[in-house]
Amino acid sequence: MNKSNNKGVTILVIVAALGYFVDVFDLLLFGMVRVSSLRGLGVEDHLLEQIGLRLDNWQMLGMLLGGIFWGILGDKKGRLSVLFGSILTYSIANTLNAFVTTIPQYEILRFIAGFGLAGELGAGVTLVNESMSKEKRGLATAFIAGFGVLGAVFGCLLVLWVQDWKTCYLIGGGMGFALLILRISVFESGMYLSVKEKTHSLGDMRILFRSREKFIKYLAVIALAIPIWYIVQLYAKYAPELAEALGLDYGDKKKVAIYAIMTVYGGLTIGDVSCGLLSNYLKSRKKAILTFLCILIFFIAIFWWVGRMNMTGFYTMIFLLGFGIGYWAALMSTAAESFGINIRSTVANTAPNFVRGAVIGINFLYITFKTQFGWGTIGANLAVGVICIGIAFWAWTQLEETYGKDLDYVE
Repeated sequence: MNKSNNKGVTILVIVAALGYFVDVFDLLLFGMVRVSSLRGLGVEDHLLEQIGLRLDNWQMLGMLLGGIFWGILGDKKGRLSVLFGSILTYSIANTLNAFVTTIPQYEILRFIAGFGLAGELGAGVTLVNESMSKEKRGLATAFIAGFGVLGAVFGCLLVLWVQDWKTCYLIGGGMGFALLILRISVFESGMYLSVKEKTHSLGDMRILFRSREKFIKYLAVIALAIPIWYIVQLYAKYAPELAEALGLDYGDKKKVAIYAIMTVYGGLTIGDVSCGLLSNYLKSRKKAILTFLCILIFFIAIFWWVGRMNMTGFYTMIFLLGFGIGYWAALMSTAAESFGINIRSTVANTAPNFVRGAVIGINFLYITFKTQFGWGTIGANLAVGVICIGIAFWAWTQLEETYGKDLDYVE
């Protein structure tokens, strides 16, 4: 690879990392401004959790549907079409989010922003994996994920500094427009262009369902990530409710979720990079993912064994839980590496966004166990956790080892 190509790949990795940075920033922004924005729209405190979960569901539904749209588009029209179209859609929606005056408006724009952002991670990871050597692509993906999740930390610091939810949405939209300009210098995947010229079946999602082996492999990369969103959703975004259930003296309710999101993503940043390094050391994505899944279970057990703690201990445990879900980057590499060029974008975009869409199911189970079964916040949290972890272990047994796999092939 000559210097010109090296420079192009470096720019590609940086642009992909910045894209994921904006993705995570917006994905978690609502959780950080949930209390202040809903209060600003006249929502009473006893409805903050209920309406907040509903808005979460709209955003995740947008990501689920957007993942399908951008994934297929990336295979049919190219990876770059997704990188430009997704960030433009997000930027417009997020800017308009600053001007909502009703909950229905809020729901519509959260759906559109989620739909737009759904193309970011998958398109970036696909482009990077198809443009780098077998030995370096895992580390590159770990860097993208590790840097990207700092978007949550930046978002937390921004919300604490600005203290105005409308301004935060405007800044998010502005970052998206700035990133759009930076993408002018990015090149299309050579692997994709060579396959496109041979007119293979591009972006045909039906391929995933034509054999049991492909379907199970696809389902496994989705299911294995469900515990990640269990932690982010019920331990970080809804940390105020968890802290209250534990009887902690948490102070300002608006800041609890902000601090929890910042700490869980701080842990996730270190975890992503560590898992990437471990994967390279073991020469196995699958073994690295299993190691981190076991670490996560250990920290969950410690969290509930400790039980009552002060807020410093609470945030420390959430940081450790964030580290435990640091197998996210390795798993997304596995998703992109598990399928051929003609449907790789489809898989890389739909898999992470189907996982995010699973938050709707996590929310449903949590509310059902909490209210209909009468198990309360703690009982509902634990019940959902057992289900999510159980699904993940089954999924790991179905996972393909993709470390060092040649990616220049079609399905």
